[in-house]
Amino acid sequence: MNKFWRISWFFTAVLIIAFFLLPIAAILYQSTFSQGESVSHLWNTVLFDYLKNSLLLVGGTVILSLIFALPCSWIVSTFQFKGQGVLQWVMCLPLAMPPYLVGYLYTDLLDFAGPVQGALRQLFGWSSGQDYWFPPIRTLGGACLVLALVLYPYIFLLTRIALLEQSENLNHSAKILGVSGWQLIKKVTFPLARPAMAIGTALVAMETLGDFGTVSYFAVPTLTTAVYDTWFGLGDLGTASQISLLMLFLIFLLLSLERYSRRKQKLYQRGYERRQSLRPLHGWKLWLAQSYCWGLVSFAFFIPLAKLLYWSYHYFEQSWDDRFWHYAYNSLSVSITAALISVLLALLLLFFKRLNQQRLTQRQNRSGQYLARYGLPLSSLGYAVPGTVLAIGLMIPLTTADHWLNDLMRWLDRPLVGLVFSGSMFALVSAYIIRFSAMSIGSVETSLNKIAPSLDMASRTLGYNGLKMLLRVHFPLLSKGLLTALMLVFLESMKELNASLLLRPFNFDTLATHVFTLTSDEQLEQASLSAVFLVLVGLVPVIILTRSLLADKSAR
Repeated sequence: MNKFWRISWFFTAVLIIAFFLLPIAAILYQSTFSQGESVSHLWNTVLFDYLKNSLLLVGGTVILSLIFALPCSWIVSTFQFKGQGVLQWVMCLPLAMPPYLVGYLYTDLLDFAGPVQGALRQLFGWSSGQDYWFPPIRTLGGACLVLALVLYPYIFLLTRIALLEQSENLNHSAKILGVSGWQLIKKVTFPLARPAMAIGTALVAMETLGDFGTVSYFAVPTLTTAVYDTWFGLGDLGTASQISLLMLFLIFLLLSLERYSRRKQKLYQRGYERRQSLRPLHGWKLWLAQSYCWGLVSFAFFIPLAKLLYWSYHYFEQSWDDRFWHYAYNSLSVSITAALISVLLALLLLFFKRLNQQRLTQRQNRSGQYLARYGLPLSSLGYAVPGTVLAIGLMIPLTTADHWLNDLMRWLDRPLVGLVFSGSMFALVSAYIIRFSAMSIGSVETSLNKIAPSLDMASRTLGYNGLKMLLRVHFPLLSKGLLTALMLVFLESMKELNASLLLRPFNFDTLATHVFTLTSDEQLEQASLSAVFLVLVGLVPVIILTRSLLADKSAR
């Protein structure tokens, strides 16, 4: 490849990585050089309570998620029983359910006026709430329970895969040394799966810390709601950015603690031998195992889905209206645009990395090699940033760009163009691209790594270099990975709520924001059809990826 194309690819990669890192850099800059007007007042009044609630929410959700996930992952990985093959991927279906929907549905079921307490009063003859005690659902503990019901599949799936990779020889050796039963699980099985459990726990913690819909509906003040209230309620972008920086610090701390907790662990057993046949379950143990697993997935997914379907049937006329089609069109347009651009940027970035890894002369273009080695991991940081924080980080540079553009038009004595960047779909699409860049990069990278380097050499021999090689050789071979990446980014963009609430243009709603708005107004019944559509959309990647991943691990 000549020098011109080498420089072009280098600057293209720099621009893509800079775009992905723009929100984080903007938050750091705004927090450092801009004094928030309300931060001292918040710190002296409610900010400590926000921080305490956030930490309690993360801790409670993680503990409940571990309680839910670990027994189920051990049961489906160790024993064989009727329905075990279906159960191992059905357990991941709650990931398709937005947490705030589950919170609303269980509030409707368990509130004082709900059917559960109504049935108890009728059964025992109670006349008022003073005659009995029933745990309130709209509390911090209730929020932890709802989030754990939706997020436990992260821990379940990763732990399940880790258990499938464990060698049976280690269990035999432990039994020879007199370790069996519960001690075998405690000292051998789960300690070997601890890295996967730690990663799953970190994912649950990050998703919990960034959640806005559930804590807002349950009226639990957290750092996420503080960012939203400070920006929209007080109009103080500086304070909102400083609170966002605090959230970024907490996420960095969680990831650091996860790595530090397993810093001395070395795992060498993988790859020896796949696990032997599963042990059959009989009698009361079979009944207990199936009751726990199916009961958990029923409470987390099937009961809320059944309630949504019931409302969709009875409120079909209120849901099936022009607003549904309008919001569906908005969601489809921004999600498709974000998916296409995200996959294109990932493809260009990964192809740049491949070109620099295959250089024969290591001294040539060393800056490009450093960029390819360290820039790609940095480009995937967007998924670790909560949607609310990401929106703050994007709004800062986009608002500045709008001011510069209008100042330029004023200097040229031309009509002002308004909020071209921060007040249009550009901001929303950019947020989706950065938020889900890790998904597009991961899917495309997996497919690109399967293409042998010899094909690149043969392409150069035939005169295909740079962009021509990408279009004529790699692109046809990447169709499956590109389609997977498109599907993942599209479907996740359809469900994204936090960034959509903060960055949507005026008079612009997606299905997610429409459902959340009616949920907040206690009118979810009128948006039940939209909610069912969002859940069904979320089911597609969960089922396909879970089944393919577990099937691949089971076949090893």
